[in-house]
Amino acid sequence: MESFSSFFDSQSRSASPNSWTYDSLKNFRQISPVVQTHLKQVYLSLCCALMASAVGAYLHILWNIGGLLTTFGTLGCMFWLLATPQYQEQKRVSLLMASSLLQGASIGPLIDLAIEFDPSILVSAFMGTAIAFACFSGAAMLARRREYLYLGGLLSSGVSILFWLHFASSIFGGSVALFKFELYFGLLVFVGYMVVDTQDIIEKAHLGDLDYVKHALTLFTDFIAVFVRILIIMLKNSAEREEKKKKRRD
Repeated sequence: MESFSSFFDSQSRSASPNSWTYDSLKNFRQISPVVQTHLKQVYLSLCCALMASAVGAYLHILWNIGGLLTTFGTLGCMFWLLATPQYQEQKRVSLLMASSLLQGASIGPLIDLAIEFDPSILVSAFMGTAIAFACFSGAAMLARRREYLYLGGLLSSGVSILFWLHFASSIFGGSVALFKFELYFGLLVFVGYMVVDTQDIIEKAHLGDLDYVKHALTLFTDFIAVFVRILIIMLKNSAEREEKKKKRRD
């Protein structure tokens, strides 16, 4: 056993400092204990927000409440939360849960469509989003501080492109190719935001900004944006496969 341990010790000493090893996966020394506690609060609040959005989607399935009104309600609760002082913690958490519930009701029609078409698509879309979120957030935590923050400008430009494309298609009419581009390009942009926002939250926490409610809201919007796009892509692909099967039968 001593020979094995001496072998691995010599290998670890000879490895370069920048090499990716198993120990580097466990190295959170660059994240202070205060920031680690803050991240636990952020992700716990995020899980509660996701459960609230699931309740909102379920309420839409029961009573068909999702629509433009719940969308405006979501935006109103978000702006109210951001305008509320940080010391009013209970009120801000309640606003986070309210905005999440209304957001779930707003995407309720899409979820209802997925359940009617194939419930397994909904589960696959959620699991895919959760895995992508865990992987990209984990990569942002393990990377060097501020390593990916420079992508923020590029992603903001991407959001601007998506906005103007959507604006142009609403006025001049869209096409299938343009819709696909918006869908996949938007997915790429918001997956990038998962990484950038995670590092931004860590950096702000190091600088003393421990507003876990606002940070959970940021990650919640990223999660929902990616989930909606993955769900639409999977529904569209399944519908196309069903059409091909029907044509072959005919």
